[in-house]
Amino acid sequence: MTPVRVLHPITRLIIGGAQENTMLTADWLNHAPAYRGQYAVDVVCGPQTGAEGSLIEETRARGVPLTILPELVRQISPPQDVRAFFKLRRMMRQGRYDIVHTHSSKAGVLGRLAARSARVPVVVHTVHGWSFHDQMTPAQRRFYVALEKLGAWAGDSLIVVSPQDIDKGLAQGIGRRQDYTVIRSGVELDRFGHPQTPPQVMRAQLGVPASAPVVGSVTRLSPQKAPLDLVRAYAQIARLRPDAWFVIVGDGPLRGEVERGVRDAGIAPQTLLTGLRRDVPELMTVFDVFVLTSLWEGLPRVLPQAMATGLPIVCTAADGSAEAVSEGVNGFLTPRGDPETLAARVVDLLDDPTLRRRLGASGRARAPEFGVDRMVQQIDQHYQHLRARRSNSHS
Repeated sequence: MTPVRVLHPITRLIIGGAQENTMLTADWLNHAPAYRGQYAVDVVCGPQTGAEGSLIEETRARGVPLTILPELVRQISPPQDVRAFFKLRRMMRQGRYDIVHTHSSKAGVLGRLAARSARVPVVVHTVHGWSFHDQMTPAQRRFYVALEKLGAWAGDSLIVVSPQDIDKGLAQGIGRRQDYTVIRSGVELDRFGHPQTPPQVMRAQLGVPASAPVVGSVTRLSPQKAPLDLVRAYAQIARLRPDAWFVIVGDGPLRGEVERGVRDAGIAPQTLLTGLRRDVPELMTVFDVFVLTSLWEGLPRVLPQAMATGLPIVCTAADGSAEAVSEGVNGFLTPRGDPETLAARVVDLLDDPTLRRRLGASGRARAPEFGVDRMVQQIDQHYQHLRARRSNSHS
């Protein structure tokens, strides 16, 4: 059987949800026993990484064929963008791809236009959260909505990781309802809740007292994630629970401002900024409560990871976060930009161990809904559906 050739263009392979989703999809379709020999999946990305860290080496280590396209950059640059378009089109023609499946804003638009120009039979795009959001100026928002409309015109299907993104897209006139399919972003959950280092050993390594309650977050230190709201919430929790310790796992362009905020709030002695870590499953076992302060999201992958660890969650009601967190069932949803309310809910959990355990157990029971195996199975089925539809329309 001739394998189905698939190309996944993505702007950057930083450590992030869209990037891990892309890497895992390519890895599983290439190598998982259920799909072995059925697919030949390649990834193409731009050269930029950043303070968030890079998945380029891990993608290659997994045996996924990866091409770096120097012209594919995140910022808008007409000369670079034109060159990237023509290089992508040539790559798609030479590779004779059956499917092009794009990710992220820049690669999503350029990749779909190039695929349509190269006459690729099936063109798919995954919306890992829309490129437009409420924090933009009206002019910026109109510009990005126009780009999304252009990309939707060039593609055959829009995958969203949250049903809320269907409503947001349709409200802006992006595609038709029948163009949308919901496939939740899949996470490798096996290691979460099964740490290689015992929690008390990890606490000792971090210097956290054995009996101290710990509030933790795994996040990018970038405007989207509102890490300064996280610091304000930590400061408020510290006033109400002086025995609490705080952990922030991750890095990003706001690292310096976060460090200053922690010092200015007087919580530096009990706050750990770990930077980028690859032992997140072990770090999460130290937490008693998981928090996330995002202003906008697709479906944050850290939430299923926290659920699989058995942690109650307090997070902002940012788009796809509500897909993972059910109010009062496995956590609490709070208004965006309101660190005081978020802090109050965290303190409620710290003060009530029974509630913490109940919400954590509910999250652990629901976590398998977000497993990578389920995501890849749905993507495989979607590819087959689109190829059959294409074949029938040409018969």
